[in-house]
Amino acid sequence: MENAMPILLVPGLVSSARIYVPVIPALWRFGPVTVANHIRDDNIGAMARRILAEAPPRFALAGHSMGGYIAFEIMRQAGERVAKLALINTQARPDTPEATARRRGLMARATGGEYRAVLDELFAGFVHPSRREDAALKQLVYDMGEDVGAEAFVRQQQAVISRADSRPMLAWIKCPTLVLTGDEDNTIPNRLSVEMANGIHGANLVILPNCGHLPQPEQPQATADALVEWLRL
Repeated sequence: MENAMPILLVPGLVSSARIYVPVIPALWRFGPVTVANHIRDDNIGAMARRILAEAPPRFALAGHSMGGYIAFEIMRQAGERVAKLALINTQARPDTPEATARRRGLMARATGGEYRAVLDELFAGFVHPSRREDAALKQLVYDMGEDVGAEAFVRQQQAVISRADSRPMLAWIKCPTLVLTGDEDNTIPNRLSVEMANGIHGANLVILPNCGHLPQPEQPQATADALVEWLRL
């Protein structure tokens, strides 16, 4: 394709490149696709710097969940390099004290030999209520958990706890922006996606039906369609 745009995809907490596998075939015809490695650092700023050092000069950027927090930091550090922005099942708000307390509990359990049980607990909030017995989705979460590992999971949680409040920056995001979420995301409620879309001038808000926190494997065709429309802007 002429004038192909590199596409940089950032996974979420305890997620690996596997999360994007269902949608990559629809994206690669628009340009080379890279999935960022976000398991090597324990703060969002360092994650963004490392990803930027490995990224093309200019790219379309999509961040899912924690990947959205990293995407905001990439925008802070090098917004001129981001041609398009997609925020998938994420939020602009900082961590709440309640969320931080829960994260610290999960971190302690993960380092204490209960990592698999932690993945089980997270899975219940990751998927649409109708998919909680979906063996394939549960195996995906286990596989991604193994890709990340307990030590990197703890680093990621530390990074999420200390993330910045990104609401003040919403108004200065000027590139074509997609805000995508599920209608029953029990990890990051879609009202927080509505908040982001309302704060970003011209943002396109897509709320997928029958979908939880993992739209790529839960609703792959609808997610791919939304991302393709975004790339065509």
